[in-house]
Amino acid sequence: MSYKFQEQETVSLLKQLVEIPSPSGYTKDIMDFMEQFLKDIDVNYIRTNKGALIATIIGENDTKHRLLTAHTDTLGAMVKEVKSSGRLKLAMVGGFNWNAVEGEYCTIHTADGRKIRGTILMHQTTVHVYKNATTLARDEQNIEVRVDEKVKSASETRELGIEVGDFVSFDPRFEQTESGFIKSRHLDDKASTALLLQLMKAIKENKWTIPYTTHFYISNNEEIGFGGNSNIPEQTVEYIAVDMGAIGDGQTSDEYTVSICAKDSSGPYHYELTRNLVELAKVEGIDYKLDIYPYYGSDASAAIRAGFDVKHALFGPGIEASHAYERTHIQSLENTAKLLYSYIQSEIL
Repeated sequence: MSYKFQEQETVSLLKQLVEIPSPSGYTKDIMDFMEQFLKDIDVNYIRTNKGALIATIIGENDTKHRLLTAHTDTLGAMVKEVKSSGRLKLAMVGGFNWNAVEGEYCTIHTADGRKIRGTILMHQTTVHVYKNATTLARDEQNIEVRVDEKVKSASETRELGIEVGDFVSFDPRFEQTESGFIKSRHLDDKASTALLLQLMKAIKENKWTIPYTTHFYISNNEEIGFGGNSNIPEQTVEYIAVDMGAIGDGQTSDEYTVSICAKDSSGPYHYELTRNLVELAKVEGIDYKLDIYPYYGSDASAAIRAGFDVKHALFGPGIEASHAYERTHIQSLENTAKLLYSYIQSEIL
């Protein structure tokens, strides 16, 4: 068996994924896409009541299983209030700072299926009118959506079909640079999702044999804390969250390597399994960084918290400016893909 990273195919798939709106709670469209992808590559799967997908490829050993998970849900918002001006007050979906979406274009998804455009702005944006425009708090009281329709009142906005509880998605603004960078919202965690889909496709197309039955859990509630922690097959021994590596001061993670997490806010990951990933990277010549993420949780840690008896670990591409306008490099995607390939061929501890 030999592995070749399909760069352009992976980037093209990633672009498709980030351009399908999928804030947590509004993931049917992205999961329908996933389901069709799995059908097209002839991988068996089940769809859970929560809307997640668990795809399974049978290995030579079907008594011990491993599980890889990535999530398709993203940050977003919901309409909290239709204001008297016709503009919208928002409630966050997922953890981000309001300044990270100030000025972003967005789409309001109405209950009757309409998609209405808007822009997320401070109420006091106009510096020619508001003296304190630059110093006011960026929060739910001051941030609003300017609706791109001719509305001047709450009643006119409601006539469009917009109501409290409608989802609001942020434009991804996907771009690939000649220098190999990929910039987009929602690389967390659609970058890793694309890598898992590509891995499944490669296994099927090349008719590779894998040593252990492996489940690919595509979850849809991770950003709100309870994604891939249900319906875990009881034979599962090892559980790997394939998610982003956090970059910042004091971190070792970067945009060019695969980040392996030793500990996050939930506590240490399984020591032996984490060290096994490090050794695989060393043996295979995969560029990696070992890191600790202080304000982070994953579907793997959620599964442990839920009481599942599994060995858990976390790795993924390094993502700059997480939960904002994110960026990574094609080298990070390639190194993560290589570690995924090496891992599924390795022995269970």
